[in-house]
Amino acid sequence: MTDLKQPARVRFAPSPTGHMHLGSARTALYDYLIARQTGGTFILRIEDTDTKRYVPEAEEELIKGLKWLGIDYDEGPDKGGPYGPYRQSERKEIYAKYAEQLVESGHAFYCFCTPDHLAKVREAQQANKESLHYDGTCREIPLEDARKRIAAGEKYVIRFKMPKTGSTTVHDHLRGYITVENKVLDDSVLVKSDGWALYHLAAMVDDYLMKITHVIRGSEWLPSLPLHTQIIRAFGWPEPTFIHLSVFLKPSGKGKMSKRETADAMKDGHSIFVKDLEELGYVPEGVVNWTALMGWSYDDHTEFFSLQDLVEKFSIDHLNPSPAAINFTKLDYFNGLHIRNLSDEDLANRVKPFLEAAGYKPSLDTLIKIAPILKERLPTLDDVVDMAGFFFKSEISYAAEELVAKGLEKGQCAQLLKQMLQILSSLGGINKEQAGEPLRQLVEQSGFSAGQVFGILRVAVTGQKVSPPLFESMEVIGKDIVLNRIQQAIKLLD
Repeated sequence: MTDLKQPARVRFAPSPTGHMHLGSARTALYDYLIARQTGGTFILRIEDTDTKRYVPEAEEELIKGLKWLGIDYDEGPDKGGPYGPYRQSERKEIYAKYAEQLVESGHAFYCFCTPDHLAKVREAQQANKESLHYDGTCREIPLEDARKRIAAGEKYVIRFKMPKTGSTTVHDHLRGYITVENKVLDDSVLVKSDGWALYHLAAMVDDYLMKITHVIRGSEWLPSLPLHTQIIRAFGWPEPTFIHLSVFLKPSGKGKMSKRETADAMKDGHSIFVKDLEELGYVPEGVVNWTALMGWSYDDHTEFFSLQDLVEKFSIDHLNPSPAAINFTKLDYFNGLHIRNLSDEDLANRVKPFLEAAGYKPSLDTLIKIAPILKERLPTLDDVVDMAGFFFKSEISYAAEELVAKGLEKGQCAQLLKQMLQILSSLGGINKEQAGEPLRQLVEQSGFSAGQVFGILRVAVTGQKVSPPLFESMEVIGKDIVLNRIQQAIKLLD
């Protein structure tokens, strides 16, 4: 096993078949943390040989997602590096060479079984209630005979010749030693009839040639681990440290997220896709913090981590193999923490595009002014539209009924607004220091509650029943506009 004091070489090797999801993001994050922690190298390798499922735009989205999360890689298809090419579709000849080596050494064989023959074998095995496996028809064909059949134009695949006796023992960093009887393992296909290598061969060859020290991937690859280890041992290569991460469960904790649950989450403003999270107004710092803690912990109480904190504190020894339920409430919590941790200018720059997309023309100066009063109240960046859109409207609109406080009549509310208009008109400024005391005196004299009086003023000034702090908001809006909005409210009630 590789000593983590030595520089690690790790790879994130996604298949670009759709949107980048949280499971991929977590794998990439842990890879990045190990590389940065050890002064090592983080590689992006694109596994794009499944041409039927390949989505051309997915690779670009993947690279954008990594950049948004702040996960920077050292070698990759767009950066190059000494061990390229970094797309498997450009490495076909490399895999062919190593597949031939396995055949020559007796660890693999040419298989000429037709789809019809394999289907009949499967049917017979199902009828006999056997586990489905390759029946070994071509396993012992002499190499010379096999080559003659290939020269004659017969179609073939290359299969790994799994030992039929003994057992295979492999080590996973999270789960310890795993032993499997070889008789239950199959003679898996390594190279298809079209000449393309499958993951089982391609990934092992790439990991060796790219000098990968740690293979971090999802636990769905655990059943393939004995096969991958046998392939590595057949070549006589050093074995990397295997780390199979816990699976993500849906929020209920029962089963993996399905398309239906993903759609339901989206309706509630959540998603398991990185692209969606960015568009929904989550900050990358919050997403990274949340994702890191789904399968890893530092201690039993520390929760807030920046990316740099994680580089310093992350350890593969503290990974947890137990499945992790996706908790969107926690995501909102971490997102809020990291929004509050932003500087006023940073927050202003981040919310500006959301307001512009909603049709507003916010000035950066105004946004910097309101950033301190928004921070405590923004769960996500896109909430700024509902929370603070009123700052950038020339006119606000609402129903007259919204100006009527609970327990009061229309006329009473209109009278209160007229008194507030008179008080605010007489002041030099309408900030908290100048307007707070006289308006509180009005509350006492009126006999009504502060909630009733200030609730009426809030709707008149912002058009909303919920807003950032009222006095701070009025100061940013400006005295003239505030007075004008109160006059419009009085007209509406009268």
